[in-house]
Amino acid sequence: MLGMYIDIDMGHLSALISQMDLQTDVAALNDNTYPLGIGPSLMDENMKNAAVKLLKALCLEKETRILAPELVRKIYYRALCGTQAPMLYSPAKGSNAFSRVARVITNLEGNYSEKYDVQQMADSVIMSVSTFHKAFKEITADSPLQYLKKIRLARAQDLIIQKNTKAYLAADAVGYERPSQFSREFKRHFGQNPAEVMRDIRSA
Repeated sequence: MLGMYIDIDMGHLSALISQMDLQTDVAALNDNTYPLGIGPSLMDENMKNAAVKLLKALCLEKETRILAPELVRKIYYRALCGTQAPMLYSPAKGSNAFSRVARVITNLEGNYSEKYDVQQMADSVIMSVSTFHKAFKEITADSPLQYLKKIRLARAQDLIIQKNTKAYLAADAVGYERPSQFSREFKRHFGQNPAEVMRDIRSA
């Protein structure tokens, strides 16, 4: 499966919401409603065309610099016109639980090798542990620590496959203290242990 992701620039998103006169829809969003942070959605022709144009532009440095920003804006627009719009309303609203969980997720993805506990995560966005845990699971479909584990395992897999990193070094790089635990969780998640992945790479 191939995919791409686009970071949300809140300034650009907020400006577009204003231009589209969607402020009332954003304001009407219930603070206790936690739309999934990621989920399936049918890709209509307009969104497909916008995504393909962006991918083509990213193949050339000049087009990336000149055309990509406007093409990303078009993808924001298409998303706001579709069924996933509430996902973009939530962070735009700014103070609700969705935006707070989003801040924690951004921190986890950028600093996944550090030590975390749920209390620490909840404190960082001024939420009780129970409220934070409930909101996080409703948005991501994982508990905070399960989500962190998936990030670490995915990054470790990238190191092993793309950089030929030894398993124990990959484990240390993503925050595992015990290589044996890393190997068990890696196999549980990917269906192969790190040694089997390395063997497949060498024989490919």
